[in-house]
Amino acid sequence: MGTLFVVATPIGNLSDISQRALQTLRDVDLIACEDTRQTIKILNHFGIQKTLTSYHEFNEEQKAEELLKDLAGSKTIALVSDAGTPAIADPGYRLVRLCRQKNIPVIVIPGPSAVASALSVSGLPSDEFLFLGFLPAKKNARRDKLASIVNVTATLVLYEAPHRIDAALEDIQDVLGDREVCIARELTKIHEECLFGRLSEVRPHVNALGEFVIVVHGATEVCHQIPRTRDEVLRALGMTRNELYDLFFKK
Repeated sequence: MGTLFVVATPIGNLSDISQRALQTLRDVDLIACEDTRQTIKILNHFGIQKTLTSYHEFNEEQKAEELLKDLAGSKTIALVSDAGTPAIADPGYRLVRLCRQKNIPVIVIPGPSAVASALSVSGLPSDEFLFLGFLPAKKNARRDKLASIVNVTATLVLYEAPHRIDAALEDIQDVLGDREVCIARELTKIHEECLFGRLSEVRPHVNALGEFVIVVHGATEVCHQIPRTRDEVLRALGMTRNELYDLFFKK
């Protein structure tokens, strides 16, 4: 029986990769990576020649079954993402889960993580935090998601893409309030930048280029939001449209 190695790779600066990660990449039979074009850059930089196979969100279900067969046949496989730790807002959990179910060994090779990196330099409470991954792309869904966590007291950590950063920050301020935040951009890269302060203070200074991690102070008091839309009213009442209609109009 083989072994699956979950290998963390740099989120920017290639010097952040560990010696253990490099040795693992050299030793395994196969590397399953999110984008072969990204992983080959790391391998070429460190002079590693290895067979790669693409494993991403669009082929994860089918590919996981194929990789499981390789592992059952005694192959060793390294699982990597484009950057950071696999399975953290990246493909990977399905393969790890299958390995756990089949009692195939899974070994973590820890290393860089954008979540931990941003939280550690945010200046916000880190004893308890909630990682949200990426917020929904559509405005209404994004605001609904934010409304569902408005009373969470833990520090919030989330990812955002550059083309949605302005809209996301606007919705965060509208729904959660003018909280303290740390907006980290391009962590460990040449243009690394961290903005700290109230949302209203930092939003005008956000450069919408690069990858973002947003760290938001948790709720300090319970917020009772006034429902604004029909759907928000229904959620507040815990009723469907039909139930509300029956209550007022059905005899």
